[in-house]
Amino acid sequence: MYIPPHFQETDPAEIAAILDHAPLACLVAQTPQGLVANHIPLLAAPDGALIGHVALANDLHRLIPDGAEVMAIFRADDAYISPNWYPSKAEHHRAVPTWNYQAVHIHGAITFQHDDHAKRAAVALLTRLHERRVNDAAAWKMADAPADYMATMLAGIVAFRLTPTRILAKSKLSQNRSPADLSGAVTGLQGRGETGMAARMAKHLPPTS
Repeated sequence: MYIPPHFQETDPAEIAAILDHAPLACLVAQTPQGLVANHIPLLAAPDGALIGHVALANDLHRLIPDGAEVMAIFRADDAYISPNWYPSKAEHHRAVPTWNYQAVHIHGAITFQHDDHAKRAAVALLTRLHERRVNDAAAWKMADAPADYMATMLAGIVAFRLTPTRILAKSKLSQNRSPADLSGAVTGLQGRGETGMAARMAKHLPPTS
């Protein structure tokens, strides 16, 4: 990923926030059949590994061996930025459109786990996090399903852990523009209802006295 210095994201908290906000990763692997990409929700474990699972029918765990290098791509909000939102455009017209976004590329070694304990842990951790966000106290639990049904479902998946070896993160949020232009872009996005990206960009505005 091309990352100019002014767009390089180095804040661990911001990187973690991107993964938390956009957990559906694009997992890319080089296989004997060429590049393969799968879209898989991943969860960051306390030890820094990424946890997920794929369908048993998915050939990924047969195409690449344990320890193979893969790349997980996470992308948060993105938005088109019009030069018409920059006050400076009215002064000299030296402005062009761009596209703002945040993305994290995590390279690492993948290890597939076929045992029941690992599969239960992967499903339990992922569903606990997202069910609590959606249903709060009424969150679905694995124990809610009949034991034989749950066993059948678990038999149809393969768990995995991705141990990161390199993390590249980019926050392209108009930090290279003047405060006036950045503010204009924030206002423009707010007017289009793209409040998520607007809020992320607004964090780079200088504090008001």
